[in-house]
Amino acid sequence: MSTKKVDVVLIGGGIMSATLGTMLRRLEPSWSILIFERMSDVALESSNPWNNAGTGHAALAELNYMPEAPDGSLDPSKAVGINEQFQVSRQFWSSLVQDGVLPEPAQFINPTPHMTFVRGEANVDYLRRRYELLKTEPLFEGIEFSDDPSVIYRWAPLLVRNRAKDEPIAATRVESGTDVDFGALTHNLFDYLTGSGADLRLETEVRSLKRQKDQTWNVGVRELVGNTPYTVNAKFVFVGAGGHALPLLQKSGIPEVKGFGGFPISGMFFRTDNPAVVAEHNAKAYGKASVGAPPMSVPHLDTRVVDGRSSLLFGPYAGFSPKFLKSGSWLDLPGSIRLHNLGPMLAVARDNFDLMKYLIGELLATKKKKLEALREFMPTARAEDWYLITAGQRVQVMKKDSNRGGVLQFGTEVITSADGSIAGLLGASPGASTAVPIMIDVLKRCFPDRFPDWRSILASMIPSFGRALNTDREASEQSLAATAKALELDR
Repeated sequence: MSTKKVDVVLIGGGIMSATLGTMLRRLEPSWSILIFERMSDVALESSNPWNNAGTGHAALAELNYMPEAPDGSLDPSKAVGINEQFQVSRQFWSSLVQDGVLPEPAQFINPTPHMTFVRGEANVDYLRRRYELLKTEPLFEGIEFSDDPSVIYRWAPLLVRNRAKDEPIAATRVESGTDVDFGALTHNLFDYLTGSGADLRLETEVRSLKRQKDQTWNVGVRELVGNTPYTVNAKFVFVGAGGHALPLLQKSGIPEVKGFGGFPISGMFFRTDNPAVVAEHNAKAYGKASVGAPPMSVPHLDTRVVDGRSSLLFGPYAGFSPKFLKSGSWLDLPGSIRLHNLGPMLAVARDNFDLMKYLIGELLATKKKKLEALREFMPTARAEDWYLITAGQRVQVMKKDSNRGGVLQFGTEVITSADGSIAGLLGASPGASTAVPIMIDVLKRCFPDRFPDWRSILASMIPSFGRALNTDREASEQSLAATAKALELDR
């Protein structure tokens, strides 16, 4: 059989591939796009609504984006940067809604206040200082602070009811926060792609990536039903396969992936669907991470809206599994070890004893112990209202470091070949919420000759394209108002 030739192959049926595919379809309508997903449907791993917090990460409440330095100082730049990135995503989604690409916004995004809730005098002082810095930033306009239990009770009664009256507490709230169902959004984007000519092949696993002399790629795949192998030739390949991206990039042989390793972290959440409990909490309330805990393990009590129905989640409770995906193999971690990344991985193990201690403690924690953690947030929590669900796998990036030999990176990392013919995404949070700016970076790095011609199209979809909203209060206010209207967030 002759090898089928296409312009673009997207590996993985998550929000990243869906976003990049949608962008390319808008920028180059004539390009052929082929998507491979090993599961029976798209958005079943990290993009599934029950496998992520669905926050719409804008750093409105997540304290790990504004940590306290050893000298006690606070720097808002990372929080502002994350918020800027989320606004780019909101603008892109807004344009797709207006163009009829995306359906009614309530199917994938809903207004949900974002809160931060802390306990103890030191944390109250920290939160107050954080608030004082952020309230002057245009993108954080409207942030509120209170250390008055009666005010916090009005915002989120479950955080305060039955709490000791002498316990110092404080909270911030941003009423314009959102809950995003990235599973629904991913499905909607793929519906658009397949409806406009893209070819989506489910239950099909990519087994090999081989660069050809003409800089194209032969992508070897196997249909899981029928066990049928075949090869596709692509001019450009994007590896958006979540935790499985690292092994696939390693198979490609590109030198840019050398030195990278992956550290998998699994997790669980408590969930309740009890209408009486759910009705009393309409917010995403984030706390402060325990000492040694990874940023993705910041405790939070979250309103989730999935398929039009509200639930509450609390967690995550971190754990360890050598799998790189929920549906992955127990050999994923050992199979990813190479001579070039062994040094960085050992250095990370040496320098992250607190993390190892934390993960062991989480693994040994009983359901009773997990309930105690929930009751620190929600003193009235009853065991009979809550049940545990398994969240998705996250693979944190480990990479070379000239000073320490290797570092564990909490965030995302785009890896591209020198010729731009292949790219992949490693890492986790803030991930999905910043998919649009991340994919713009992929376009810029992989298509430098075409990118200048795409600028005007991108600017028509993303009005702030190429400039920072947070430096212009008027532009920030206009953008927030416009996207809120387009996404019907004022409902």
